[in-house]
Amino acid sequence: MAHAGANLVITELRERISHLEGNKARRAQTLPFGVREIDNHLPGGGLSFGAIHEFAGGGAGTVDGAAAALFAAGIAARTKGKVIWCLTRPDLFFPALAQAGLHPNRVIFVEADREEDVLASMEEALSFGGLGAVVAELVRLPMTASRRLQLAAEKSGTIGLVVRRWRRQTEASDFGQPTASTTRWRVSVMPSQELPVPGVGRARWFLELMRVKAGECAEFTVGACDAAGRINLSTEFADRPDQARRSVHSR
Repeated sequence: MAHAGANLVITELRERISHLEGNKARRAQTLPFGVREIDNHLPGGGLSFGAIHEFAGGGAGTVDGAAAALFAAGIAARTKGKVIWCLTRPDLFFPALAQAGLHPNRVIFVEADREEDVLASMEEALSFGGLGAVVAELVRLPMTASRRLQLAAEKSGTIGLVVRRWRRQTEASDFGQPTASTTRWRVSVMPSQELPVPGVGRARWFLELMRVKAGECAEFTVGACDAAGRINLSTEFADRPDQARRSVHSR
């Protein structure tokens, strides 16, 4: 009987160790951008799964806010599985999301009246697991709430993307407050890339990596997400040795 009891204890310990190692392996996975200059600035060579990442527009207008949402959509598009998108304002333009690689048949929208409900929905979706990504549109992200989201993401290995959207410019200052997010990005719209013939060129963004755990801040000029959700280093700046550098706007 004692021998059987010892075997049971050993079996339980092995299961616990296996579970912990599985969580560690999930957390170690990353989603690379496929752009060496950017991936080299991110621990593990990409955005960490099992973590929260923040995105905001760089200016006062809605154009930069839309670019931040498209940047997050392009990241979500490169994951596998359904995408949960939590929001309070159903004002997303789906053709634009599809152009960034995120198609309607992959997205499940969760609409709420209050931001507290958006946070709760995101936490529940992250805890559920088995999803490609969980996106939430928020004005504020308190430290306590961000920690809960980070823990839920770590538990399931799902990537969480928080798009910070302002209703009033005075709310933008909240983006400078500390959170538990693994990375924090700011996206600004730049003039489109010129084509060899007259026409509409590929949109360009100015990306600021304002915070990254175990890494350094940097900034990049990139071509906006294509139909596969991928960005590219803008050809105008691709050969510049100082393309990746610390942002003067970083906090």
